[in-house]
This record gives sequence, C-alpha cells and structure tokens, in this order.
Amino acid sequence: MDIKGAVFLTSAARADQFLKPEKPMIAVCGKSNSGKSTLINMLANRKGLAKTSAEPGRTRLVNYFDFGEFLLADLPGYGYAAVSREEKAKWAETLDRFFERKEEIAHVFLLSDLRRDPSADDLQMISFLNFHIIPFTVIATKSDKLSRMKAKERVRAVANACGLGEGNVIAVSGVTGEGKDALLGKIRRIVSTDE
Repeated sequence: MDIKGAVFLTSAARADQFLKPEKPMIAVCGKSNSGKSTLINMLANRKGLAKTSAEPGRTRLVNYFDFGEFLLADLPGYGYAAVSREEKAKWAETLDRFFERKEEIAHVFLLSDLRRDPSADDLQMISFLNFHIIPFTVIATKSDKLSRMKAKERVRAVANACGLGEGNVIAVSGVTGEGKDALLGKIRRIVSTDE
C-alpha cells in the first residue's frame, strides 16, 4: 500500500459532529503520549499532519484524516492524570459515543509504549473492544528505544499481558520507520476485506 496525499479533514467535539465514513475507518486510541500523532505522521510520510506535543493530553477531540483508501480517526488519549475530573469525564463520554457506532469502525489500533507493560487503562480498553467485538491490533510504539532482541521479548510480554497472540501486536517506531511495512500490510488487509 502506497499512501500519498493524506489530509486532515475535521475535528469533532460531540457525537453529532462525528463523520459518517463512506470508506473503511480505522480508529487510533491509546494512553496520552503513547505516540498516536507520531504514528499518523509516519503513515502519512509527513511530519506535521498530526500535531505532536511533548505535553500529554493534547488531543481532546476526535480528529479525522483521509488516507485515500481509508479514513483514520485519532481519538482523545486516556489515562492522563493532570487534567480535571470533568475533562476526563468529557473524554470518556466522547470515546463511549464514538464506539457506540461500532458498525462504522473497520478496525482499532490501540497504541501502547513497547517499553512498558500495558496499563490498567489499556487492559480496560482491550476488554471493552473484546466485549463489543470490535477488531483491534495493539501497536507497540517506540521500538527504537530497545535492541531488536529486547523488542521481540517485549512484544511477547505485551501480547501475554493483553491475552493476545504475538501476531496481534506490531512493534513500530515513528523515528526509524521500523514496523511500518507490517503496519501497512495490516491496513491493506483491513481495507481489502473491511474486516
């Protein structure tokens, strides 16, 4: 799959602003600062398409991107402690309302830092996706921070912690591009079968 000309479409703060996709839509979710914007930029082959920030919790809306053969929805990060309870509740409601329309979601990429065990929030999201029978893949980010051998060990550990097979965890690096081909292969299968 060759991605050219990915563009930002719009942001949605409320359910009535969510796009109704006319092509397969992949949602990207994960803890705040898990590397969602970096991943989107890597896929788009563009540095500034999705705004990255050193400060976690910047994505507070659902941001939609058109990647040609599919749409990508960047969801608000969860689990960031330094926001008010009201703000967290608002994000949680946005996520709940987004996933209520699960028939519009072709697949979910759940991002988790490869160097760390999945958080309680990650495991809760996995339980939610399993319960609602929404297909997903764990994208283990920041693989460039580990040796190749250590990265393989961590993929196995993350898969075990999530109750998944190793094939459902893809290690990637937005810095080196490692894992991009495997990720594009997964997207190709999602788009072609709309699994």
